[in-house]
Amino acid sequence: MNDHKSFFQFQQFSVWHDRCAMKVGTDGVLIGSWCGVEGAETALDVGCGSGLIALMLAQRNPSLQVLGIDIDEAAVSQAQENFQRSPFADRLKTECADFTRSPLVESSPLGELEGAFSLIVSNPPFYKEDTKAPDQLRAHARHSTSLPFDTLIRHSAELLAADGHLAVILPYSAASDFILTARTSGLHLQRRCDIRTTAQKPFKRTMLELGFNQRETHFEELTLHTSDGNLSSEYKTLTSAFYL
Repeated sequence: MNDHKSFFQFQQFSVWHDRCAMKVGTDGVLIGSWCGVEGAETALDVGCGSGLIALMLAQRNPSLQVLGIDIDEAAVSQAQENFQRSPFADRLKTECADFTRSPLVESSPLGELEGAFSLIVSNPPFYKEDTKAPDQLRAHARHSTSLPFDTLIRHSAELLAADGHLAVILPYSAASDFILTARTSGLHLQRRCDIRTTAQKPFKRTMLELGFNQRETHFEELTLHTSDGNLSSEYKTLTSAFYL
Protein backbone atom coordinates (compact mmCIF):
# COMPACT_ATOMS: atom_id res chain seq x y z
CA MET A 1 0.00 0.00 0.00
CA ASN A 2 2.48 2.61 -1.21
CA ASP A 3 0.24 4.58 -3.55
CA HIS A 4 0.58 8.32 -2.94
CA LYS A 5 -2.73 9.33 -4.50
CA SER A 6 -4.56 12.22 -2.82
CA PHE A 7 -6.98 10.10 -0.80
CA PHE A 8 -7.91 6.57 0.20
CA GLN A 9 -11.48 5.37 0.44
CA PHE A 10 -12.22 2.91 3.21
CA GLN A 11 -15.54 1.26 3.99
CA GLN A 12 -16.81 3.92 6.41
CA PHE A 13 -14.52 6.91 5.84
CA SER A 14 -12.09 8.53 3.42
CA VAL A 15 -8.60 9.80 4.23
CA TRP A 16 -7.05 12.67 2.29
CA HIS A 17 -3.30 12.97 2.83
CA ASP A 18 -1.89 15.26 0.13
CA ARG A 19 -0.79 17.85 2.76
CA CYS A 20 0.80 15.28 5.08
CA ALA A 21 4.44 14.19 5.15
CA MET A 22 3.37 10.75 6.43
CA LYS A 23 1.13 9.19 3.78
CA VAL A 24 -1.47 6.51 4.35
CA GLY A 25 0.41 3.21 4.41
CA THR A 26 0.30 -0.40 5.47
CA ASP A 27 1.93 0.25 8.86
CA GLY A 28 -0.85 2.60 9.93
CA VAL A 29 -3.55 0.20 8.75
CA LEU A 30 -1.88 -2.66 10.63
CA ILE A 31 -1.62 -0.94 14.02
CA GLY A 32 -5.07 0.64 13.64
CA SER A 33 -6.56 -2.81 12.99
CA TRP A 34 -4.57 -4.74 15.62
CA CYS A 35 -4.31 -2.66 18.80
CA GLY A 36 -6.79 -3.43 21.56
CA VAL A 37 -9.73 -1.01 21.84
CA GLU A 38 -12.15 -3.09 23.89
CA GLY A 39 -13.22 -1.24 27.00
CA ALA A 40 -11.19 1.87 26.16
CA GLU A 41 -12.89 5.21 26.71
CA THR A 42 -10.22 7.66 25.57
CA ALA A 43 -7.37 7.26 23.07
CA LEU A 44 -4.43 9.40 21.98
CA ASP A 45 -2.89 9.02 18.50
CA VAL A 46 0.68 10.39 18.72
CA GLY A 47 1.92 11.67 15.35
CA CYS A 48 -1.55 11.33 13.85
CA GLY A 49 -0.66 12.61 10.38
CA SER A 50 -3.78 12.38 8.24
CA GLY A 51 -5.80 10.92 11.11
CA LEU A 52 -5.97 7.40 9.67
CA ILE A 53 -5.33 5.50 12.92
CA ALA A 54 -7.65 7.75 14.95
CA LEU A 55 -10.44 7.12 12.43
CA MET A 56 -9.86 3.37 12.58
CA LEU A 57 -10.00 3.38 16.38
CA ALA A 58 -13.23 5.39 16.38
CA GLN A 59 -14.81 2.93 13.93
CA ARG A 60 -13.78 -0.09 16.00
CA ASN A 61 -15.09 1.26 19.31
CA PRO A 62 -18.34 3.26 19.01
CA SER A 63 -17.93 4.87 22.44
CA LEU A 64 -14.25 5.83 22.12
CA GLN A 65 -13.17 9.48 22.24
CA VAL A 66 -9.94 10.02 20.27
CA LEU A 67 -7.45 12.88 20.26
CA GLY A 68 -4.86 13.03 17.48
CA ILE A 69 -1.73 15.16 17.88
CA ASP A 70 1.04 16.09 15.46
CA ILE A 71 3.78 18.72 15.21
CA ASP A 72 2.91 19.38 11.56
CA GLU A 73 0.24 22.09 11.35
CA ALA A 74 -0.71 21.09 7.79
CA ALA A 75 -1.24 17.49 8.89
CA VAL A 76 -3.33 18.58 11.88
CA SER A 77 -5.49 20.70 9.61
CA GLN A 78 -5.99 17.86 7.15
CA ALA A 79 -6.70 15.35 9.92
CA GLN A 80 -9.39 17.66 11.26
CA GLU A 81 -10.97 17.84 7.80
CA ASN A 82 -10.89 14.04 7.53
CA PHE A 83 -12.49 13.79 10.96
CA GLN A 84 -15.25 16.21 10.07
CA ARG A 85 -16.11 14.24 6.91
CA SER A 86 -16.35 10.98 8.84
CA PRO A 87 -19.31 9.42 10.68
CA PHE A 88 -17.33 9.77 13.92
CA ALA A 89 -16.79 13.55 13.86
CA ASP A 90 -18.30 14.09 17.32
CA ARG A 91 -15.75 11.72 18.91
CA LEU A 92 -12.59 12.94 17.17
CA LYS A 93 -10.45 16.02 17.71
CA THR A 94 -6.91 17.05 16.90
CA GLU A 95 -4.27 19.38 18.34
CA CYS A 96 -0.90 20.67 17.15
CA ALA A 97 1.42 19.45 19.92
CA ASP A 98 5.08 18.52 20.29
CA PHE A 99 5.32 15.17 22.12
CA THR A 100 9.08 15.54 22.58
CA ARG A 101 8.27 18.06 25.34
CA SER A 102 6.68 16.75 28.51
CA PRO A 103 2.91 16.69 27.99
CA LEU A 104 2.40 17.83 31.56
CA VAL A 105 3.97 21.28 31.26
CA GLU A 106 1.50 24.16 31.49
CA SER A 107 2.01 25.33 27.90
CA SER A 108 1.21 21.91 26.40
CA PRO A 109 -2.25 21.14 24.98
CA LEU A 110 -1.96 17.92 27.04
CA GLY A 111 -0.96 19.74 30.22
CA GLU A 112 -3.83 18.60 32.44
CA LEU A 113 -4.31 15.09 31.08
CA GLU A 114 -2.13 13.03 33.42
CA GLY A 115 -3.45 9.46 33.49
CA ALA A 116 -6.25 10.39 31.12
CA PHE A 117 -5.92 7.87 28.29
CA SER A 118 -7.02 4.25 28.15
CA LEU A 119 -5.01 3.79 24.98
CA ILE A 120 -2.07 5.56 23.34
CA VAL A 121 -1.21 4.51 19.79
CA SER A 122 1.70 5.59 17.61
CA ASN A 123 3.22 4.76 14.25
CA PRO A 124 6.42 6.64 15.14
CA PRO A 125 8.90 7.88 12.53
CA PHE A 126 11.94 5.69 11.95
CA TYR A 127 14.62 5.01 9.39
CA LYS A 128 13.82 2.07 7.14
CA GLU A 129 16.10 -0.90 7.62
CA ASP A 130 17.10 -1.09 3.97
CA THR A 131 18.58 2.41 3.97
CA LYS A 132 21.05 1.96 6.84
CA ALA A 133 23.82 -0.48 7.68
CA PRO A 134 22.80 -3.02 10.37
CA ASP A 135 25.16 -1.62 13.00
CA GLN A 136 23.51 1.80 12.63
CA LEU A 137 19.96 0.65 13.24
CA ARG A 138 19.99 0.82 17.03
CA ALA A 139 21.39 4.35 17.08
CA HIS A 140 18.93 5.57 14.47
CA ALA A 141 15.93 3.98 16.17
CA ARG A 142 16.89 5.55 19.48
CA HIS A 143 18.29 8.95 18.62
CA SER A 144 17.76 10.01 15.01
CA THR A 145 14.00 10.29 14.70
CA SER A 146 11.84 13.33 15.29
CA LEU A 147 10.22 11.38 18.14
CA PRO A 148 12.84 9.28 19.97
CA PHE A 149 11.49 6.02 21.33
CA ASP A 150 12.52 6.75 24.93
CA THR A 151 10.63 10.05 24.80
CA LEU A 152 7.53 8.39 23.37
CA ILE A 153 7.62 5.80 26.15
CA ARG A 154 8.30 8.20 29.02
CA HIS A 155 5.63 10.70 28.06
CA SER A 156 3.10 7.98 27.26
CA ALA A 157 3.61 6.62 30.78
CA GLU A 158 2.68 10.07 32.13
CA LEU A 159 -0.59 10.11 30.22
CA LEU A 160 -1.75 6.49 30.47
CA ALA A 161 -4.43 5.43 32.92
CA ALA A 162 -3.35 2.77 35.42
CA ASP A 163 -5.03 0.05 33.34
CA GLY A 164 -4.22 1.65 29.97
CA HIS A 165 -1.82 0.49 27.30
CA LEU A 166 0.59 1.83 24.69
CA ALA A 167 0.51 0.28 21.20
CA VAL A 168 3.20 0.90 18.55
CA ILE A 169 4.45 -0.50 15.24
CA LEU A 170 8.25 -0.58 14.82
CA PRO A 171 11.01 -2.13 12.76
CA TYR A 172 11.52 -5.70 13.97
CA SER A 173 15.16 -4.83 14.73
CA ALA A 174 14.12 -2.09 17.18
CA ALA A 175 11.59 -4.10 19.20
CA SER A 176 13.94 -5.50 21.86
CA ASP A 177 15.39 -2.08 22.68
CA PHE A 178 11.89 -0.59 22.86
CA ILE A 179 10.72 -3.29 25.28
CA LEU A 180 13.76 -2.84 27.53
CA THR A 181 13.40 0.95 27.53
CA ALA A 182 9.69 0.67 28.36
CA ARG A 183 10.50 -1.24 31.56
CA THR A 184 12.30 1.81 32.94
CA SER A 185 8.96 3.64 32.80
CA GLY A 186 7.06 0.75 34.36
CA LEU A 187 5.53 -0.48 31.09
CA HIS A 188 5.59 -4.22 30.43
CA LEU A 189 5.04 -6.15 27.20
CA GLN A 190 1.54 -7.65 27.05
CA ARG A 191 1.09 -8.47 23.36
CA ARG A 192 3.51 -8.80 20.44
CA CYS A 193 2.92 -9.46 16.74
CA ASP A 194 5.89 -10.00 14.41
CA ILE A 195 5.22 -9.25 10.74
CA ARG A 196 6.84 -10.43 7.51
CA THR A 197 5.89 -9.77 3.90
CA THR A 198 5.94 -13.47 2.87
CA ALA A 199 6.60 -16.73 4.71
CA GLN A 200 10.05 -16.93 3.06
CA LYS A 201 11.14 -13.48 4.24
CA PRO A 202 12.54 -12.43 7.63
CA PHE A 203 10.37 -10.39 9.97
CA LYS A 204 10.36 -6.67 9.08
CA ARG A 205 7.90 -5.06 11.51
CA THR A 206 6.68 -5.69 15.03
CA MET A 207 3.56 -4.45 16.79
CA LEU A 208 3.80 -4.13 20.57
CA GLU A 209 1.21 -3.49 23.24
CA LEU A 210 2.52 -2.51 26.69
CA GLY A 211 0.91 -1.65 30.00
CA PHE A 212 1.64 -1.14 33.67
CA ASN A 213 0.22 -4.54 34.60
CA GLN A 214 2.81 -7.30 34.31
CA ARG A 215 1.28 -10.46 32.89
CA GLU A 216 2.05 -13.28 30.49
CA THR A 217 2.79 -11.94 27.00
CA HIS A 218 0.60 -13.06 24.11
CA PHE A 219 2.72 -13.67 20.98
CA GLU A 220 1.46 -13.60 17.39
CA GLU A 221 2.88 -13.71 13.86
CA LEU A 222 1.43 -12.18 10.70
CA THR A 223 2.36 -12.77 7.05
CA LEU A 224 1.10 -10.11 4.65
CA HIS A 225 1.36 -11.86 1.27
CA THR A 226 1.23 -15.34 -0.17
CA SER A 227 4.15 -16.64 -2.22
CA ASP A 228 2.40 -15.57 -5.43
CA GLY A 229 2.08 -11.97 -4.22
CA ASN A 230 -1.59 -11.93 -3.20
CA LEU A 231 -2.76 -10.63 0.15
CA SER A 232 -2.78 -13.39 2.77
CA SER A 233 -6.02 -14.58 4.31
CA GLU A 234 -4.80 -13.53 7.78
CA TYR A 235 -4.10 -9.98 6.61
CA LYS A 236 -7.50 -9.81 4.90
CA THR A 237 -9.16 -11.01 8.09
CA LEU A 238 -7.35 -8.47 10.26
CA THR A 239 -8.30 -5.54 7.99
CA SER A 240 -11.69 -6.78 6.79
CA ALA A 241 -13.61 -3.96 8.49
CA PHE A 242 -11.74 -1.28 6.54
CA TYR A 243 -10.77 -2.15 2.97
CA LEU A 244 -13.39 -1.97 0.25
